[in-house]
Amino acid sequence: MSVIEMKVPVIGESVTEVTLSTWLKGNGSYVDLDEPICEFESDKATLEFPAEAAGKLIHVASEGDDLEIGALVAKIDTSESKPAQDSDTHPDQEVVRAEQSQPQQEKKSEDQSYATGHPSPAAAKILAEKDIQPSEVMGTGKGGRITKADAMAATKSAQTEETHAGSVIAQASTAFSRSSRREKMSRMRRTIAANLVAAKNQSAMLTTFNEVDLSNIIALRKQYQEQFVEKYGIKLGFMSLFAKACAQVLMEMPQVNAILDGNELIYHDFVDISIAISTPTGLVVPPVKNVESLQFHEIEFAIKSLAEKARAGTLTLDEMKGGTFTITNGGIFGSLQSTPILNRPQSAVLGMHGIKQRPVAIDGGVEIRPMMYLALSYDHRVIDGSSSVTFLVKVIELLEDPVRLLMKI
Repeated sequence: MSVIEMKVPVIGESVTEVTLSTWLKGNGSYVDLDEPICEFESDKATLEFPAEAAGKLIHVASEGDDLEIGALVAKIDTSESKPAQDSDTHPDQEVVRAEQSQPQQEKKSEDQSYATGHPSPAAAKILAEKDIQPSEVMGTGKGGRITKADAMAATKSAQTEETHAGSVIAQASTAFSRSSRREKMSRMRRTIAANLVAAKNQSAMLTTFNEVDLSNIIALRKQYQEQFVEKYGIKLGFMSLFAKACAQVLMEMPQVNAILDGNELIYHDFVDISIAISTPTGLVVPPVKNVESLQFHEIEFAIKSLAEKARAGTLTLDEMKGGTFTITNGGIFGSLQSTPILNRPQSAVLGMHGIKQRPVAIDGGVEIRPMMYLALSYDHRVIDGSSSVTFLVKVIELLEDPVRLLMKI
């Protein structure tokens, strides 16, 4: 018997521990060389762990385990040959497979795996509490895995059916549930929590507010959007305009683009803007690099690519690194005003908010204009109050007169 030990590899300089989030191959199943066997959740991204040899997979670690770099994850018995027909079926799935005998489900698709029809630990707990069989739930996770959201949806559906079928008393009983549950925080959520506390405790953070009239930006997009899409194949969004305006001012005011390192300040001759992206597992802030040198359509494509990867959980560690300034847009969730928190070790973050039609004074009269509140949070150790206000005013001037932005003046 020849056995290969699969250990947690070195992932990045700052990553010392990962969480085994999902087994992609069942215990005892046959795996091919380089076939992904599980997923690791690190502080910054979710990573697939490929098999280092072909053979029979033997689980050592369990889903949800926190593993240090170099810890044993699994073993592969290379003396085992590939079965004639490898069903890759976990023992717990035999009942599920038997119940799924309808014509449209008889043939298992090639991209299905051990994860298919198998609930995550959190989902399994929810289903068990409500006495719902996994076979009754459609998994939307990777490889057909049943996620926590799938379990919650199934629970709500079951409660709805019970409510319609039951009496008024049964309805009241369901509405006044006193149940609660305890769940382990995901590694990403724990990291986000630690970073936010550190940002509050280890910086002299202040926030300055202002507002911008987006009439000209909206008119610009309306007038040229069709031609822009026809030429570049992507829409001109607000984010690229804001990113470009910030980049132009950051190049003029390098202190806002600087990072404090001990008793030294690191200044940058480039602008890498981190874009806050909301994902099912938490907020990530991958940077768009060299925004000062990119054209609007290039920024739009970069943001779109990062957002798609972030929500699919395929961002690499390199794509998560860096950033000299951050933009976050709470307006897409309906926020009117907020105080964004610093993305350490950066010294400033711009918060965008919802666009609202408001009355404003224009040349002695009152007009209704599309207005947005802007918030700039900054580290007062690096950026003076006057510099923060000046930065925000300069950005607003470019946005309210986009011709200046296009001409870089």
